[in-house]
Amino acid sequence: MRPRVLRIDGPADAAAAAAAPGPALVVSAPGAGRVAGPAWFHQVARPALGPRRRAVLDCGAWAGAALAALRHGGLDVRFTGAPDVRRRLAGMAHATGALVYDGDGLPLPEIPAARAPATTTETPMPCRLYLLTPPEIPDPAAFAETLAATLDAGDVACVQLRLKGVDDAALRRARDVLRPVCQDRDVAFVLNDRPDLAAEGGCDGVHVGRDDMPVKKARGIVGDGAIVGATCHDSRHLAMKAAEAGADYVAFGAFYPTDTKAPKTAADPEILEWWSSLMVVPCVAIGGITPDNAAPLVAAGADFLAVSGGVWNPPDGPAAAVRAFRDVLAGGA
Repeated sequence: MRPRVLRIDGPADAAAAAAAPGPALVVSAPGAGRVAGPAWFHQVARPALGPRRRAVLDCGAWAGAALAALRHGGLDVRFTGAPDVRRRLAGMAHATGALVYDGDGLPLPEIPAARAPATTTETPMPCRLYLLTPPEIPDPAAFAETLAATLDAGDVACVQLRLKGVDDAALRRARDVLRPVCQDRDVAFVLNDRPDLAAEGGCDGVHVGRDDMPVKKARGIVGDGAIVGATCHDSRHLAMKAAEAGADYVAFGAFYPTDTKAPKTAADPEILEWWSSLMVVPCVAIGGITPDNAAPLVAAGADFLAVSGGVWNPPDGPAAAVRAFRDVLAGGA
């Protein structure tokens, strides 16, 4: 039996939904819910609905909102995007005890139908590693072996191919060799700056900088089911704008000195704490991060640590560096 779907956008709607007879799935999408959804959900929807109704945060086809909502542990979500993205979200939800519903208001079959009633206690998902490739990859085939061993050494959520100053042919070669190494291990593979080449080559998404293509335009090229991340430096304003435009994550930095690229700004961990306490969109910390200095960023609320030199440059090799990060991230979980 398909439940009725009752939408709520405020306390009055929630009270009416709580009093409605019969089975119903209540979904909420308040105003700019992409940015403030979970806080509104906990403060307004659940108390007004009471224990008899299941309240679900409606994320539409926006994968970033669904991913961030699941991060909070007690949040059920409704997601209408691409089937492969739904399957990934379902796997994550199963691990956190949440439910993911489809467009008809039915739980995805990968998730058990029954679980204990949700509580207002949030259990954050652990911070994960986000690898940036070395700035130069002369031989993609040789580097593919190194990349495979690195990914096999620990939990890596995403790899970003970031090659500056190479022509499209070289970028395509590296993309086509490295993408399957990542995707075969269920690691997202995103391309820096080039949504056109990301969409053309089957990448999971694209990362755009402040001076590159706007988030909304990049989204139009890669599609609703793809990842779009945005560099926001140390700017709360840029991060809010990126989230409102549909970014799946925002990146803050640089937090430490780095030789990988000349940082335009220096960021303080306080911005991670502020963002993670108020916003639904995941945040990425970047800039000079190593196993020795990562802990304060994890404690401040970073969802991902974007690392380049901290993995590729240590004398013990990248696999050992990933294992060292694994220990730091486990300690912050």
